[in-house]
Amino acid sequence: MIMQASNIRPRLFGTNGVRGVYGQELTHDLVIDLCYALGTYFGKGPIVVGYDGRKSHPVLSRLVRSALNSAGLDTANAGLIPTPCLQYAAKRLGYNGGVMITASHNPPEYNGIKPTAADGVEIPREDELKVEDIYYSKRFIRIDGTGRDSTDYNIVSNYVEAMFALIDVDRIKQRKFTLVMDTGNGAQAAVAPLVARKLGCKVIVINGHIDGDFAGRGSEPTPDNLEVLSEAVKSAKADFGVAYDGDGDRSIFCDNTGSIYMGDKTGALLVKHLLSQKHKGSEVVCPINTSIILSAVAEQAGSKIIYTKVGSVEVSREMVKRSCPLGLEENGGFMYGPLNEVRDGAMATALVLDMLAASEKPLSKHFAQLPQTFQYKTKFTCSSREVVDSIIKICIEHGSPKKVETLDGAKIWIDEETWLMLRPSGTEPLIRMYAESTDKSLLDSKVDEYRRYVQSQI
Repeated sequence: MIMQASNIRPRLFGTNGVRGVYGQELTHDLVIDLCYALGTYFGKGPIVVGYDGRKSHPVLSRLVRSALNSAGLDTANAGLIPTPCLQYAAKRLGYNGGVMITASHNPPEYNGIKPTAADGVEIPREDELKVEDIYYSKRFIRIDGTGRDSTDYNIVSNYVEAMFALIDVDRIKQRKFTLVMDTGNGAQAAVAPLVARKLGCKVIVINGHIDGDFAGRGSEPTPDNLEVLSEAVKSAKADFGVAYDGDGDRSIFCDNTGSIYMGDKTGALLVKHLLSQKHKGSEVVCPINTSIILSAVAEQAGSKIIYTKVGSVEVSREMVKRSCPLGLEENGGFMYGPLNEVRDGAMATALVLDMLAASEKPLSKHFAQLPQTFQYKTKFTCSSREVVDSIIKICIEHGSPKKVETLDGAKIWIDEETWLMLRPSGTEPLIRMYAESTDKSLLDSKVDEYRRYVQSQI
């Protein structure tokens, strides 16, 4: 969503790339000029271009590649591919950057442009501003000649080979795991089942055909829309289930009993495993809205948590800056630096398999050994970004909290083990609310108090 900034001109970039309703906010004219701006920013090709399963992708893919070609840059068509595969290609396969055409978990009518730097990570926030400056000033640098367009057929095979070098493939194959995958009619349908089958798993796929309307359960996996996954895991007596978002960079897991977990709980489990094995003492990067379970796991392992603003770009860029191998988000984005410092649903699945193969315990037992907390998440629709900002400011002054952190919105600590956070969405006029406590009655009370308070201000 293209949001109004506090200064004269609107921001193009939101939390992840430039998104909008195709044909309304995301017009062809905007895409062409944005690609000229990106061509100027990149300076040279080749640029690899991929897309998810949204219905507007055929037109947008041709438009993006043609605009970059007319700016003089060579392009490679990666076709329909999960975002992390495109980002891997930008990093490892000789490209000077990449463009992913995706709106991730947004509704079907949306699409978006997500630029990736040559290091395989979304361009930094300060470079987003540079691209916007070029876009608005129309200072497009034309490179002599017209760039060429080709097709790269080898991205997925190279990506899978690199992933398998980071896990114990033979040990996983010996276990013959059974998985249920809800690919959500999204791009991961083309890769994740392939990965699991190559690892010797029996794979049951739900919503496995690519459909730009995301007819099965919508484009975003949440505990509320994964009942079919949960029931399928139980009926198949599967080792676990996993669901992906529209472009395949996020994953939500379901254990062998059918219980579904928030992303930072699964992330904490993988961090616990990796800190005890391959990455002892490593720092872990995560946004400020991450579960206190992770801080407990890191403290037990003698590791340090580095907090960022909410958003995968912030986490990924901090990982790159610190050469940190581990990062995660509460929404199901797990980032494994040895492959790439970006969210990757298929890599997270392979790491869960690797963890289970190294143990005789079922996934439910692994989760049971984590510190136990209660979590809550919701959102409130507001009329404008100004209303969002004013409500958050009012909430900061509400009550008598132990402390308030304002790195991103307001994280309000009720006590050492209870917090509630309100922050503005980067893509829509929404307030997102997160809360967590070791005390369920206290959590319910505070959630109810702040929910009523926010609704009274809208």
